[in-house]
Amino acid sequence: MEPPSGQPPAGKRWHTREDSGIRLDASLRWWHDDEPVEHPKIIELFNISLVLDDAGRYQLRIGSDWCYVQVADAAFEVRTVDVTPDERVSIRLSDRTAEALELPSLCLEGDGVLTCRVKQGRSKARFSRDAQYQLGQLLEPAPDGGLQLCAGSRRYPVALSLDGLSASD
Repeated sequence: MEPPSGQPPAGKRWHTREDSGIRLDASLRWWHDDEPVEHPKIIELFNISLVLDDAGRYQLRIGSDWCYVQVADAAFEVRTVDVTPDERVSIRLSDRTAEALELPSLCLEGDGVLTCRVKQGRSKARFSRDAQYQLGQLLEPAPDGGLQLCAGSRRYPVALSLDGLSASD
């Protein structure tokens, strides 16, 4: 198919792979040309199609088609927190993948929402309310006065930070 030529219709613009007009805001809402994307199936498609390329740029990859997208902060949402049979903590993300929770990367943002690093530390994920509640159910006071995460019989120390300041400081 030939790319469009000439001037776009009034009030519109041509989109390219470099300038798709698609962005993900800090609250994990999708936008296209400053209009919210509201259809649940399109939102789900965007969530499962979001990838980070080798250069550190986010792309939507749908079949053989792709474009760059702007990501304001976190790229993924932690949807659930589970304890695995081998007593590790696993998180499921908005792209339908699961991975081990990297406890040292847990951070409490200024708005009270937990975040962590995902995708081998290359991306940031923001916890949903449900996932934050699930993680909270695993936390208890540690003997040293800090926090520990309980996964079966295992106990993991947790040092949450608020804007870069460790809770244990």
